Amino acid sequence: MSASKSEITKKLANNYPNFLKKDLEKLINVFFNEMRDTLKRNERVELRDVFSLETKLQKSKIARNPKTNEKIYIKEKYSILLKTSKMWSKKINEK
Repeated sequence: MSASKSEITKKLANNYPNFLKKDLEKLINVFFNEMRDTLKRNERVELRDVFSLETKLQKSKIARNPKTNEKIYIKEKYSILLKTSKMWSKKINEK
């Protein structure tokens, strides 16, 4: 299940009726923008007891297209690693 920003905003608005919806939208935007900017600086994002995000550099390599067997050069790029906390991993894997 995935959730969009609008769905998150609706759930927060239902759970916290004292807050204005536009303020909750600003809060969510600030949160995601800060996460994005931190990852752009190659720093680690950690939400204690929930998850951590960090970037990892994938080196450039020569790969091949399995359909045509053609060699392809792939430039180096960053990928994002997500690690969930032990507590969340247990909750997710419970039946």
